[in-house]
Amino acid sequence: MRAAAGKGAEPQPFPWEMVMHMGLCLLRLSPDVFWRLTPVEFFAMTGGLRPHPPGMGREGLEGLMGRFPDGG
Repeated sequence: MRAAAGKGAEPQPFPWEMVMHMGLCLLRLSPDVFWRLTPVEFFAMTGGLRPHPPGMGREGLEGLMGRFPDGG
């Protein structure tokens, strides 16, 4: 996990408050269901497994640079 965060990155505490709010308030899971979920199941329920659109390529960047030139 540390390698994915970047060289020398300090580990961060688990965001319990955010996860519990998402599961119990936004998804309205019962506490029993919430605490029985695996991390992968919770990740999937919160949209973590949906496909992500590809990032902008060089052609798109050059198009934006042409439309919005740097005034400097």
